[in-house]
Amino acid sequence: MGHRLLKFALLAAIFVSARVSYGVTEAKTVLVRDITTISGVRNNPLVGYSIVVGLSGTGDRQQTQFTTQTLANIMQRMGVQIPANSVIVKNIAAVFVTASLPPFARQGMSLDVTVSSIGDAKSLEGGVLLLAPLHGPDGQVYAEAQGPLTLGGYTAGGATNSKQLNHPTVGRIPNGGTVERDTAIDLSRLSTVSLVLRDADFTSAHEISEVINRQFGKPISTVLDSRQINVNISSSGVPSVPDLISQIQNLSISVHPPAKVAINERTGTIVMGGDVKLSAVSVLHGSLSVEVTTTFSVSQAAPFSKNGETVVVPQQDVQAKETSAKSIRLAEGASVEELINGLQTMGATARDIVAILQAIKAAGGLQAELEIL
Repeated sequence: MGHRLLKFALLAAIFVSARVSYGVTEAKTVLVRDITTISGVRNNPLVGYSIVVGLSGTGDRQQTQFTTQTLANIMQRMGVQIPANSVIVKNIAAVFVTASLPPFARQGMSLDVTVSSIGDAKSLEGGVLLLAPLHGPDGQVYAEAQGPLTLGGYTAGGATNSKQLNHPTVGRIPNGGTVERDTAIDLSRLSTVSLVLRDADFTSAHEISEVINRQFGKPISTVLDSRQINVNISSSGVPSVPDLISQIQNLSISVHPPAKVAINERTGTIVMGGDVKLSAVSVLHGSLSVEVTTTFSVSQAAPFSKNGETVVVPQQDVQAKETSAKSIRLAEGASVEELINGLQTMGATARDIVAILQAIKAAGGLQAELEIL
């Protein structure tokens, strides 16, 4: 007997009135440093390749050929000649080493590095990273890393009975990297300091420029676009660029966060701002369940029949069930939280709520940005 079940979730109707309510978001006071960064002052990714040694039989197997080739190259530089194709060592593992080079990094400064296996090693527990040069996006070596690994997980047992916690093939070396090249920016050579907003907004850019000009009593800053504000260093009268940046970053401005609803259809997660408002809206939600059942019966030929055949005859039984629709009504200016609470009382699932919010936005009843993650 075969059984097929089809379920259709119907959003019967969503009606949104023509009137629109534009809620004004409440202003919040923040520091300039909390919503901006300095152009050119940022972290830079570093990556390197090496091997981890000292593993207890949990390293790469023979089929990971680049591990043994790397070991042979290292041994050759140390004066030991070994054929790479005949080496079988389970105590080493090939790894990529990653780190983040902070702004104004000076030579000799320490970095935390992350070590990740790239072969078929089972665990890096107890391993030691051999010297790994760390390259920047331009291919130059900016740091070097070496040292014993610390892991946040483990693996134990054999092939048929084993237990694993977290990821034993990824480890860290606190302060395991050392900066070898000075990447600090010479601020004394700058003629302009550029502030970059983390979230583009013309109003916030204008507010920052205005508060800077009021602080210094003259127009030293200009708004370039919705994200960048340029400050003229020579016009500020402050001889030290770090002092100028410090004064600007500690200024306070009033910002109006945008109304936004972020939804994730895959997980049914909904995150909303407190200032998101709706127009007067009515939501009608119902469901229809259609069940199709197929049964098979055997039709046999008559006794002593010469040309008779035994055949399987399918028989289908269709049943449809429709539950009564449930509705909610919200007044003008209602919040998304009130809508979701009402939908939950109706028995709507998280994914139903996501579909309803999308329909309300399409009809013009949701006065916020709807971001689909």
